[in-house]
Amino acid sequence: MLIAKVVGTVVATRKDEKLEGVKFLLCKQLDIEAKPTGGYVVAVDSVGAGLGEVILFATGSSARQTKITENRPVDAVIMAIVDTWEVDGVVKYQKVE
Repeated sequence: MLIAKVVGTVVATRKDEKLEGVKFLLCKQLDIEAKPTGGYVVAVDSVGAGLGEVILFATGSSARQTKITENRPVDAVIMAIVDTWEVDGVVKYQKVE
């Protein structure tokens, strides 16, 4: 799994029929210090993530293991919304509600 922040949405009106009904989100990858790495990924949202949220995503064949992505041509899926993470006892991110 990888960590990223949702920074936008992707709309595709013409797509493979197996992708009908899924929501695509644009995610900016983060490093262990919660800083952007410069990498982006478009991922299918399986958990109801929103703009600005920090998420966990999987790529490759693991991306097709959720209920919403099973048997779909998907290479990245958001599978969790992060509440907090810490490294060596230091909180690097805390979700604000």
